[in-house]
Amino acid sequence: MEKRNRKWMILLSVVLCVVLMYGCTVMGIASISFRDVNRILAGEILHFPVDMEGISTGSIAIIRNVRLPRVILGFIAGAALSVCGAGFQGIFRNPMADPFILGVSSGAALGAAVGIVLHLNKSFLGMSGTTFLAFVGSFLTIGLVYNISKVGKKVPVATLLLSGIAVSQTLSALNSLVMILNKESMDQIVFWTMGSLNGKGWNQIIQVLPWSVIGILILLSSARELDIMLTGEDTAIQLGVNVEFLKKKVLFASSMITAAVISVTGIIGFVGLVVPHVVRMVTGPKHGRIMPLSLLFGGTFLIICDTLARSLVAWEIPVGIITSVCGGPFFLYLLRKMKKGGVS
Repeated sequence: MEKRNRKWMILLSVVLCVVLMYGCTVMGIASISFRDVNRILAGEILHFPVDMEGISTGSIAIIRNVRLPRVILGFIAGAALSVCGAGFQGIFRNPMADPFILGVSSGAALGAAVGIVLHLNKSFLGMSGTTFLAFVGSFLTIGLVYNISKVGKKVPVATLLLSGIAVSQTLSALNSLVMILNKESMDQIVFWTMGSLNGKGWNQIIQVLPWSVIGILILLSSARELDIMLTGEDTAIQLGVNVEFLKKKVLFASSMITAAVISVTGIIGFVGLVVPHVVRMVTGPKHGRIMPLSLLFGGTFLIICDTLARSLVAWEIPVGIITSVCGGPFFLYLLRKMKKGGVS
């Protein structure tokens, strides 16, 4: 019965997600009718034999090259960050953990700042110079945090968290120094750190998708071990879980996903914190349910936030601001519940 309910929940979530993706593709400042959007999607994307007469080339370009890839990238980014958040919350046994807790975002921000200041326009492995340096900065950061935290062959969780906080603060300070020394690039760096899907297209999807798929599959395969980890490391070891390998696996997969996503989109906060926690409150602590539903709801949440970001006013608001406006109050709510002993 429980499996059947889970299947129905996931199926309904998929349907809801598809409907919302379609709705967000239709919505936008440029007025394009439902009929024209349907014809464009059917003819240009699905390659059905559809009469395109009466549809302007501008409308086709907006749907095919702007809105649709943006919605797809938003879903991938939100889904990936939410699954990473679920993985981190499981491995740290802390509902306040998120994908940026170990300083990955600070490393990416510093790398991006260097790329912006140096005006790196050359492409590296299909990525722009700024994107490439942000990606490298993320991986170097997690490598540094891991090696600082390592004690023999073990990596204590408490030490890992403290190292992450220390390295994150240091890199944030260096990023601030770069901005102060390069005031002409400050606005661009600040805008990057706010997170945005503006100007992103199919190339960015190609850059993010392989890393995200591989990382998500690794995390999904770790669901049962993460469930056992909730009982404590000592108990998990007695039950046959290779705790240190599990930590490495989750850290590697989550860092890979997070690095790929934020190197393209910038820092989009609170998605990886809020979504998996809400899902956990609804479905219970089993990661076999939390991760798939976090994937669906995280992607949907970011799509909705991005649609608001590009539709509320004539100019575009960075989507990271919208997610923070939604996630900030919820974060305070979690802190209040934790203070009262209400968060498990």
